[in-house]
Amino acid sequence: MTTSALAGIKVLDLSRVLAAPGCTQILADLGAEVLKIERPVQGDETRQWTPPTFEDGTSAYFATVNRNKKSLTIDMSRPEGQAIIRRLAQEADILVENFKVGGLKKYGLDYESLKAVNPRLIYASLTGFGQYGPDAHKPGYDYIIQALSGLMSITGPADGMPHKVGVAVVDLFTGLQLSIGILAALRAREQSGCGQQVDVSLLDSALAMTANIGQNYLANGKTPQRLGNAHQSIVPYQVFEVANQQHMVLACGNDKQFAAVCQVMSEAWDQDARFATNPLRVQHRKELIPLMQHVFLSKSRDEWIRLFEAAGVPCGAINTIDEALQLPQAVAREMTVSFENSPVRVLGNPIKLSDTPVQYQNPPPRLGQHTEEVLKTFFDSAEIAQWKKDGII
Repeated sequence: MTTSALAGIKVLDLSRVLAAPGCTQILADLGAEVLKIERPVQGDETRQWTPPTFEDGTSAYFATVNRNKKSLTIDMSRPEGQAIIRRLAQEADILVENFKVGGLKKYGLDYESLKAVNPRLIYASLTGFGQYGPDAHKPGYDYIIQALSGLMSITGPADGMPHKVGVAVVDLFTGLQLSIGILAALRAREQSGCGQQVDVSLLDSALAMTANIGQNYLANGKTPQRLGNAHQSIVPYQVFEVANQQHMVLACGNDKQFAAVCQVMSEAWDQDARFATNPLRVQHRKELIPLMQHVFLSKSRDEWIRLFEAAGVPCGAINTIDEALQLPQAVAREMTVSFENSPVRVLGNPIKLSDTPVQYQNPPPRLGQHTEEVLKTFFDSAEIAQWKKDGII
C-alpha cells in the first residue's frame, strides 16, 4: 500500500468557502485526516452556490476544494458544540480557521484557549488583513483585495477599465501560502515539540503576488501601468491576432529568441538598431508591435505555432477551459479525476511526489456524513444521541 506524505496528521478544519478550504484540501490530498466542521442544516456556504451541480446535487464550487475530507456538523454557537470541538482539538495536529480576527474567542476556540489544552497544536489562521494592524478587524474578500493590493491596476487593457483575474486568484494563492506555513510549523514542531500560530492574510499574499511589478516600483519609484496582454519588461511578449480572427501568445524572452522570431517571420527587425536588444525593444515597443501584428495576420494560429515551435520560440494557443482540460498533456498528468461510485469529477492536484503520491480517496462529503463515525471514537453513544436530539450535531 502506498504511504501518504502526511499520514497520521490530524487536521481540524473550521474554514469555509475557498481560500482556507483550498489549503486543507492540499493537506487531505497529501494524506492528512481532515475533519471539516460545518454548521448543521446549512453547512459550508458553497454547498448552495449553484448552479452548476453534479448529478448527486453536489455543488461544483464546493467540490473544488473539499475532496478527501470528512464532514461533521457541529453547532459551535452552543456550549456543547464548543466542548466537542475543544475535545477534537486536543487530539489534532493542526487547526485551520478563517474567521474574522477575534471571532472564535467568544467560543473559547481561539489560539490561546486551545494552546492551553494542546501545546502541540498548529493553529493556522487565514484572514483578510492579518492578526494585527489598523485593518485587522475588517473582513476580506478576494475581489476587494485584488483592488486594494494593486493587482487590478495592472490587469486589463491599457486604455480600459481595471480588471480582476478570471478566478479568485488571491484566495487560491493565500491558501497555498497557508499550506506552506503549516508545513514549516510541522517541521519546527519536530525540533521544539511545540505548535504555533500561522498567520496568513489575503492582502499580504496579494501584495507578494505583485512580484516583479511591485519590485519595479521599489526600484524606480514609478507607478506601474496596465499593459493589457503585454509584458512590462520583455518585448515581444504578448497576445497577437492571427488569420481568421484567432489569437495566440508569443513569449519571446531573449535576443536569441527574437532573432529566431525574425527568421520565422522573414523580417530583419533584429538588425534594426531600435530593436537589437530587449531594453531597446521595450523602449520602442510602439514601433515594433504594429509591424509584427501586420505580419501575424498572414497565417493561421496553428501555422504560426508550428513554425515557432520548430524554431524553439515559446508560443501557445489561447485555449478555452474545455480545450485545456482535454490537452493530451493534461490527460497524461491526471489533471481531471473521477471517483468510484460518484458522479463528481474534480481538478487534479498539481503536486506529483514519486514515493508518496497524492491519493484521491473520497469525493467531497455529504453534509454531516461522518459526524457520528468520528465522534464515537471520542464520546459514548448516549451523549451523541442526546446531541443529535438537541440539534447540536
